[in-house]
Formats: sequence, C-alpha cells, structure tokens
Amino acid sequence: MEYKDYYELMGIKRDATQDEIKRAYRKLARKYHPDVSKESDAEDRFKEVGEAYEVLKDPEKRTAYDQLGSNWQQGQDFQPPPGWQDGFEFSGGGYTEANSAHFSDFFEDLFGRAGQGQYQQGQQQGFRMKGEDHHAKVGVSIEDAYHGAERAIVLKMPEVDANGHLVNRNRTLNVKIPKGVRQGQRIRLRGQGGAGTGDAPAGDLYLEIDLLPNPIYSVDGHDIYVDLPVTPWEVALGEKVSIPTLGGKVEMKIPAGSQSGSKLRLKGRGLPGKIKGDQFVVLKIETPEAKTEEQKELYRRMQEEMSFNPRSRMGV
Repeated sequence: MEYKDYYELMGIKRDATQDEIKRAYRKLARKYHPDVSKESDAEDRFKEVGEAYEVLKDPEKRTAYDQLGSNWQQGQDFQPPPGWQDGFEFSGGGYTEANSAHFSDFFEDLFGRAGQGQYQQGQQQGFRMKGEDHHAKVGVSIEDAYHGAERAIVLKMPEVDANGHLVNRNRTLNVKIPKGVRQGQRIRLRGQGGAGTGDAPAGDLYLEIDLLPNPIYSVDGHDIYVDLPVTPWEVALGEKVSIPTLGGKVEMKIPAGSQSGSKLRLKGRGLPGKIKGDQFVVLKIETPEAKTEEQKELYRRMQEEMSFNPRSRMGV
C-alpha cells in the first residue's frame, strides 16, 4: 500500500490552520476540476485533492492521520502500525462532500469504518435531539482480557481552537473490562457520547477492544496460542514440561516422538466466555549449541548411532 502525504498533495504545511486548508482545497479544486482543467492528469489530481481534503478538514481524521508521523514519503510502501488509532475519541460523522467511491486503498485502510458513520446518530424530534454516539479504540492486554479488570483510560478528543489549530481535549473514564473480551468487541458506555440538545439524552460511547501484542501469548477468537521452546530430548523421550497459561503454570507430557510444529491442546485454558476457549501449545524444538569438544563428541555419537536423515523423504 502506498503512503499518501495529504499535506504535500495540497501544498500546505503540517501546522496549517483549518482556514488555510479550506483555501488550498478551493484553489486546487478549481485548478484540477475535469470540466475546466486542461491538465492531462486533472481527473486523478482532482480525486487526490478531494481525498486529502476529506481527511485534513476533519479534526478527528486529521489528528489520527498525524499520529502516523511525518517520516513517510509520498508513494512509499506503508503499513499502519498496530494500535495507531488507540486512545482517540471520534464522533459518529460520516463522509462529507467528497465521493468516497474514488478514495484510495490508503484511505480505506485507515478510515474505512470510522469514516462511514457506522454508529447510529441521534434523530431530531422537534427541538430535541439525542447526542451523537462516539467511538474509540482502547488497547487491552491479553491478561486483562482473561481476568477482567477495572481501568482508568484517557481519551483524546480533537478540537479546533480559536486560532484554527488542532488541539486535544483529554478526558479520563473508569472502565470495567469484562472477562473474555475479544479483538474488535465493543463496550457500550451509556450517556458518555456527545451532549443532547434540549432535554434529549446524551449519546453513547463505544469502546472497541484492541488486544495488545504479548511476548508469550497470541489470540485467535477465544483461543490462546503459545510457541513453546523444547529440547530434542524432551520430545524424543516424551518428558513432562511446565506450560505457561493465563491461569497459571500447568504440567503437560509431551508425546514421545513429537516434531517441531506439533500442536497440543489444553482444553478450557483460553479466554473465558459462554464456551471457553482452549490454549494451543505449538512445539518449537531448539538445538543447543556445542560449545566444548565433549559436547561436539556427543553430537558425533548421535550421528553415528541414530543414522537419521530428515531429508530422506525428499529423495536427498
């Protein structure tokens, strides 16, 4: 995926005010409008400028985009880092003037869901209107997803100040993380969204769970996966070994003759839920380095006595 430098496309600085962004867009839209422009690439440039404006004129999208940093160059291969949107609170607004059908894959990957207004907006009834629903991603550790937790989270809500510059308003919420939450699951906080008008209620805040990377565990749905380093003799002899689980260490016997990549199951040791997940242990055989002459001699004896060729099935 190619990185889009929206500031470069619009010919403005990264600290441009919202008014400067609007003026730049109007100038470029007139210059590249396909009905009036004689430029050979007018249509493509018009679409690029519209996409850039869609992001930079929206304080929420612009602030999130700015989180990606300024080290990327237009056209470079790019993948958004994990959790890049975590901690930002967005209202439920959708696309505005631009035609979303013409947006690039870069835009869709970054803003596809947030930009499409997936959360229900309040409906006006007379002079009463329910407040907008807001949404935010929050990073949650796998341990908290397993045990449940109560956490204070700080959300940043982008706003435009009196001088037209972006600022972040922080607010802190105490949130209960239920046991067994999964990647992408939403927690609804009633009345924590935008304020209503008249005597209408406030909107709700939806927190989308983003499970944080863990050095030991990975998650697939409710199942937990662990890559377990083992020695050649532990798998050859079928030894008992200690296995880390989110509920504490357990002992497990490795079936004799297991190979690297073999998958063993610990039933019910995954994330809790109506149906408990399992933990899968993937064996990774690690061969110790022969550092002394005696250790090297041990390997020579194994070579002579076992006559083992792991490539025999390949005909070599």
